[in-house]
Amino acid sequence: MNPSEVPLRPPSNVEVPTPDSQVTTHEVEQVERALIDASTRLPVLFFYGSAILWLLLGTLLAGITSWKLHAPDLLANWSWLTWGRIRPAHMNVMVYGWASMAGIGTAIWLMARLCRTTLRHPLLLIAGGAFWNLGVLLGVGGILAGDSTGFEWLEFPPYATTVLFIAYSLVVSWALLMFRFRRGDSIYITQWYLLGAFLWFPWVYGATQVMLFIAPVQGVMQSAVTWWFANNLLFLWFGAIGLGTAYYMIPKVIGRPVYSYHLAAIGFWTYAFFASWTGMQRLVDGPFPAWMITASIAATILTIIPVATVGLNHHMTMQGYFGLLRYSPTLRFTVFGAISYTVFSLFGVLISLRSVERYLDFTQASIAYSHMGLYAFFTMVMFGSMYYIVPRLVGREWRYAALIKLHFWSSTYGVGLMVLMLIAAGIAQGSALNDPSLSFIEGLEYVPMYLRGRSLSGLLLTIAHLIFAFHFGLMLFGLGRTASMPTFLNPQEEEAVKEHI
Repeated sequence: MNPSEVPLRPPSNVEVPTPDSQVTTHEVEQVERALIDASTRLPVLFFYGSAILWLLLGTLLAGITSWKLHAPDLLANWSWLTWGRIRPAHMNVMVYGWASMAGIGTAIWLMARLCRTTLRHPLLLIAGGAFWNLGVLLGVGGILAGDSTGFEWLEFPPYATTVLFIAYSLVVSWALLMFRFRRGDSIYITQWYLLGAFLWFPWVYGATQVMLFIAPVQGVMQSAVTWWFANNLLFLWFGAIGLGTAYYMIPKVIGRPVYSYHLAAIGFWTYAFFASWTGMQRLVDGPFPAWMITASIAATILTIIPVATVGLNHHMTMQGYFGLLRYSPTLRFTVFGAISYTVFSLFGVLISLRSVERYLDFTQASIAYSHMGLYAFFTMVMFGSMYYIVPRLVGREWRYAALIKLHFWSSTYGVGLMVLMLIAAGIAQGSALNDPSLSFIEGLEYVPMYLRGRSLSGLLLTIAHLIFAFHFGLMLFGLGRTASMPTFLNPQEEEAVKEHI
């Protein structure tokens, strides 16, 4: 029997209409969604819970990393807490621990909902999540012990990479099977992005492992491979999951379809084509063939096409519904993330230009670019999706609207201040490095004050993450709010917005 044809058994808390009752299409769809949510509950909550634990650890490592930039004697007596180990440990925890696990958890739920079939063999996904946690734990331990590979975002030693490969094989096998046995022939735009992400990640990560560790390329080409990987991981893995999630959450919350599927198709295919050519623009004036750098710069500039189409599609979908940002946590986080995607992409185009790259290369501006993509865009979209998905898994609503608002504003001001401080530090560094009258040490004289501002922004983000972890814990242990309506950000105006959400 085809798995999609297996009769569905409702959970005990779902009321199924009897044959004698008048069953409407809406009631059938409600039962179907409840069955799907029940089947995804354990694996999705496992990935979300693991991601939040890694987020808290990454926040701690980020604080130490940031403070050591302007207070280098901090924890200087322990070799495993030196900046050269803490910084890559922090980045890999955030990339593979928090962001990847949150993205996979969201993708599990979205694929099950859009394929309209219950999740088969959930233990397969839980096993994949357990192996993924083990791989990240081994990798971070290896970095802190001094066993790093030395390649940015690829610092995990080979034994950790092997475990991650096993974990990902279990996850991607489920994703492909779920899509294979989907109900209906139509494919929603979110599925395009999620399937693309699941197929692009092993290509990008696997090809890089081969070219750097199995059959390593020689000399400066290793730098080219490293930057190609970092940019493609940001775009083809995190970017694809983030955009796919935004394409689902925005229309779902406001209750209207995407403005244009033609724009969505143009945006997806141009994104897939041009994003994969980027990365080499970070090597301007390096010992590389000129065509390689120029092609990457041209591809980065051409990513304006998917940026414009996606931004226009989201804006026109939201047209007339922007007032709902006052009420919906999911909408507020997701729209902020979608806007940040546009800003992040345009900033990437700007710093890819040769005249700007020569000025800002090897400065804190490149760190600002990474934070814009990984946090302001991707992480904020993930927060928004979790605010939507978790209540449907645990059967309760978020308990405190005040905590959600505090989480949002702490995250917004925190990442905004961090990006501004890093860009300002990058401009100061670039000015000094291009001034022949200043020595290298003299050029760094004004940078620490911006780095202190970055540490302050880290305190805001720490508050945001602790609040979210606490609120998620309440939901996980069944201490959420029992209600039929979502937790609005302005509950005193709840009645006025019920008809829209």
